[in-house]
Amino acid sequence: MSRSRDLILARVRGALAGVPDVEIPRAYRGPSATPGETPPATPSETPGEIRLFEERLRDYRAVVHVVAEAAVPERVARSLAERGARRVAVPGGFPAAWPAAAQAELVADEPPLTAADLDALDGVLTTCAVAVADTGTIVLDAGPGQGRRALSLVPDYHLCVVRADQIVAGVPDAVARLDPVRPLTWISGPSATSDIELNRVEGVHGPRTLEVLIVT
Repeated sequence: MSRSRDLILARVRGALAGVPDVEIPRAYRGPSATPGETPPATPSETPGEIRLFEERLRDYRAVVHVVAEAAVPERVARSLAERGARRVAVPGGFPAAWPAAAQAELVADEPPLTAADLDALDGVLTTCAVAVADTGTIVLDAGPGQGRRALSLVPDYHLCVVRADQIVAGVPDAVARLDPVRPLTWISGPSATSDIELNRVEGVHGPRTLEVLIVT
């Protein structure tokens, strides 16, 4: 095995003999702000990012609503009612006013719910850490209002509230906002997979239904 490898490498070196070195460009796309800073946004750019984020989410078959902050409690209550969600997990740190009008039972994850308990719920209600317009991705980092990873993976329905100022243009901008030591969950639409015949199946690795409220 070693002799064969040496022979192959020797042939490669021989073929490359006399070939000039080529400089590889390293001008990768980076964030629009240094790590730890909030990427800048201008009034003209922000609406475009919101529209693009909304379009990407719809492409992934997510349900999307763009609402003013004052309308969030009513929209949360309506979404849960339309879904028929009667028992919904709400992680610690989620703004108490937002689900205040909901008729559903809000289940706390204290002490942590078992997998069976989570599976018996009708859904989960969370915030997020950051969202990416270019890819339609929502990122959770287990911060306030987001909870542990199992909360957003086991229930079949995920209702996520995203503030407009959490939406950034691209993945580099999102990475610049995130803490790499935290547990990151990247969500691009409902959980889905396809077999070799391209038959799409949803709900295999996470929620079958993703609903997003974009708060402007």
